[in-house]
Amino acid sequence: MSQQTRTRPDASARALREAYDTALLDLDGVVYAGGEAIAHAVDALGVAREGGMHLAYVTNNALRTPDAVAEHLTELGVPARASDVITSAQAVARLIADQVPADSRVLVVGGDGLRVALRERGLVPVESADDDPVAVVQGYGGPDLAWGRFAEASYAVARGLPWFASNTDLTIPSARGIAPGNGAAVEVVRIATGAEPQVAGKPLPPMHRETILRTGAERPLVVGDRLDTDIEGANVGGVDSLLVLTGVTDAAQLLAAAPKYRPTYVDADLRGLLTGQPEVAGTDGGFVCGGWTAAVRDGELVAEGEGAALDGLRALCAAAWTYAGDGACGLDAGKALDRVGL
Repeated sequence: MSQQTRTRPDASARALREAYDTALLDLDGVVYAGGEAIAHAVDALGVAREGGMHLAYVTNNALRTPDAVAEHLTELGVPARASDVITSAQAVARLIADQVPADSRVLVVGGDGLRVALRERGLVPVESADDDPVAVVQGYGGPDLAWGRFAEASYAVARGLPWFASNTDLTIPSARGIAPGNGAAVEVVRIATGAEPQVAGKPLPPMHRETILRTGAERPLVVGDRLDTDIEGANVGGVDSLLVLTGVTDAAQLLAAAPKYRPTYVDADLRGLLTGQPEVAGTDGGFVCGGWTAAVRDGELVAEGEGAALDGLRALCAAAWTYAGDGACGLDAGKALDRVGL
């Protein structure tokens, strides 16, 4: 087992808002879902901000401009400026600008967020493969993106133009459930062309670079709901992370996580920024957190005790991750999660 493999969530004696100078917050599934604020998010972010923590909003969703995102956050009761918002559109625009001449035409399949980000980098967004583009960029365009846009991208990519994607998240949370994300749209063009895009968004380095350049964070904490973008991206960048269970990831998926997906901390929602994090201690009988003890016995995850469900989950994380080592835990966690109330 690698010396760096995480086998349990970390403890923090100080509230996370005091231990870190900047929260790098995902939006969909963390701050809001389907445009509506997630429970406790507005109040928790207000307290964190008043305590001196810088709040930056880092999203793989390339649809909206930073101005539009900041306006939406402010309407929800989370005051924000455009400069507080970092999008995968900005990250992919920088990636393209590093590879093509200034004033180059770029075929856009996506929304206004991509067009504004390209112009910020001195590039010219165009709409057709016949507009002499030198590259193609694809980002989430919302539920009403016309099918013909994928055809335009495919025509251009098939001619050999470099292809970029803001991100490859297969799904996106919405008010009605989980919907297809930009990754699903990218697959359409991949199937049609056989090509592979350069990807900028979380968990890849271009997004981490864009975030650090724009925020200047010295002790950042990534806060997200997805293991395969937010948490993996934090681990790739060597940054601590907080997983909140308000979006895509559920408790069973967390217990099964391979090392690259394991967060530093886990909490129910953004109120986790306002508190410390309890210790998960090893004992002869397994792992203890709060009033719970968790272990692997006879090939099964078990939890015993009573208390806060999240403490039970943290103890179960230690048992599952230690058992799995450098792999993913394949043990059935259903009974243990039922026992702790999750």
